[in-house]
Amino acid sequence: MRSSRPPTMNDVAAAAGVGLKTVSRYVNGATNINAELSERIGAAIEALGYRHNLAAASIRPGRSSKVVGLIIGDLANPYYSVLARSVERVCTEHGYLLMSASSEEDAGRHRLLVDRLVAQRVDGLIVVPPRHATTPWATSTVAHAPMVLVDRPTGPLESVEVHTVLADNSGGARRATAAMLDGGARRIAFLGDSLELYTMRERLTGYHRALAEADHVSATGAAPPEPIVSDGAHSVEDAAAVVAGFLRDGVVDGVFAANNRAAIGTMQAFAAAGRRLPLVGFDDFEAAPLVTPAVSVVAQDVALMGRVAAETLLALIAGEAGPPTTHTLDVHLELRGSEL
Repeated sequence: MRSSRPPTMNDVAAAAGVGLKTVSRYVNGATNINAELSERIGAAIEALGYRHNLAAASIRPGRSSKVVGLIIGDLANPYYSVLARSVERVCTEHGYLLMSASSEEDAGRHRLLVDRLVAQRVDGLIVVPPRHATTPWATSTVAHAPMVLVDRPTGPLESVEVHTVLADNSGGARRATAAMLDGGARRIAFLGDSLELYTMRERLTGYHRALAEADHVSATGAAPPEPIVSDGAHSVEDAAAVVAGFLRDGVVDGVFAANNRAAIGTMQAFAAAGRRLPLVGFDDFEAAPLVTPAVSVVAQDVALMGRVAAETLLALIAGEAGPPTTHTLDVHLELRGSEL
């Protein structure tokens, strides 16, 4: 009969007839233990119901909790689901547990999550910074846990240098807009989320660059196409409503949807109106190749972004990473027909 007191490593050692240090090595993953001793220790652990307390072990100097924290913007967004899955795979391969949480783009909730994960003594953090931080958070966090930023850099309140993994947002938006210009569109709308988001600002920059570099501008010296910018598409429904207005008023002849929700909302508006305009989206999504015409997109390798972020963090934890750097990953323009 098991005691009401949680079993300890001393209890396991006594039951297995081995030394305490041997049990400690076993539960911490050592593989060079005599096979017979390992079998006895495993049987004793099973019989006693012993569970190694990693949280308590991590308090001791030089010990690890074997847990990594991930804070993303919105778990409902498929983009972040792919990112989290990629990070988790790398963590699992290296014996780490991943704890994920969503800030829901709320600065206060984000700061609370950072503080709670650090208090839980995670070995490191991978963080998507919030839309706008109202107080500094990264500066104090770096002193307590290794950290890698992904998708966005720190905001203007921070002066700390941190390893960061980004996509080429500006370059991808430039190529997407240029593809529609090459197809003959001239009044192309930028449809995106709040410009408080780093990714939106970068994509808007690329959009403006494409308009300024339009072929007919360089050939004739004419004024570049007038930008048409809508940054209120926080949801699929918002995007659909904005595009319905575009179609009704006839003010645009093409749409650059600056994220996957904007692209889906644009498709809904096209379906409701029974007509379409040239469209390119930023971020691929499952339905994009399945409609007619298939939706052209700027595709990020989100899985690669997660893997690079996780591998960088694990190198930091091991003390093997160099000085902070920014990894900017390339994007791919996938033209499927909707750009025309």
